[in-house]
Amino acid sequence: MTSAPSSPSPRPGRPRSAEADRAILDATRAALVELGWSKLTMGDVAARAGVAKTTLYRRWAGKNALVVDAVADLFDEHLELPDLGSLQADIEGVVLRFAELLDRPETKTALMAVVAESTRDEALRERIRSAIVERQKGLVLLGRSRAQARGELPAEESAGAAARTADLIFDVIAGAVVHRTLVSAEPVDGEWARGFTALLIGGLSGAGAASPSA
Repeated sequence: MTSAPSSPSPRPGRPRSAEADRAILDATRAALVELGWSKLTMGDVAARAGVAKTTLYRRWAGKNALVVDAVADLFDEHLELPDLGSLQADIEGVVLRFAELLDRPETKTALMAVVAESTRDEALRERIRSAIVERQKGLVLLGRSRAQARGELPAEESAGAAARTADLIFDVIAGAVVHRTLVSAEPVDGEWARGFTALLIGGLSGAGAASPSA
């Protein structure tokens, strides 16, 4: 599992309640499924979570930040990379788990909504990058490190090359799975995951293993 969900900077006063945070994030996802992005309000989330609106606003400045953190929490909780013994199996496994996560109504609704909103909001784009994208790149780093230790992948020549390779791998996997599940509405099953993984590994093991120059 990746790092624990991020949270807004603590403010002076009473300490935050983990139980309240959990209730708020759960209520946010439930409200998204039932009401959709446009009708969801901070007041509705507070009522569902059984907390005061002031409690909600002490933690999140507005709906955008709250929904991003609700999505990030799902990713942190459900998207893992257990060691399955080979690079092929590791990638297939995370592709299938990612697709299952995207197929959940609360993930699908929230992710599509915040991505659409982020086209008009640079601050929201940055929060998506920091709360979701950058944290989930940890799975790429972990999987690549395991593959290098097994001798399945060569080691990069520099830290910069390693970072660029991780970015490319993440973009390829995330882009392909998101497009297939949320845009094309096609299934990501075992057969598709095997074919996609074979194509990806072929690029990583051959000339594609070298990162492009900066």
